[in-house]
Amino acid sequence: MRYHGGQALGLVETVGMVPALEACDKMLKAGAVELVSYENIGSTLVTIMVVGDVAAVEAAVEAGAHAADMIGKLTAHNVMPRPISTVGDIVSLYDVDA
Repeated sequence: MRYHGGQALGLVETVGMVPALEACDKMLKAGAVELVSYENIGSTLVTIMVVGDVAAVEAAVEAGAHAADMIGKLTAHNVMPRPISTVGDIVSLYDVDA
């Protein structure tokens, strides 16, 4: 899915794929959000990105951050309420639909 703006964007970054996948699972189960992309940054850092309305993304990021922290290392998490559409050029590098 390509991010085009207009929705909240949530990000959870972890060290390693296992906590990232756990975070992703919990994020998608926590609210009405859609998985946009993931980014394997290097040095084992992985970021999971979801979109939806602000409240759903906030709940999803909170659930994902907690889940990742419980089984691995959470390095960062953030909710951007409505970033501009050009942010999509960055976060859609590894679209899950591509």
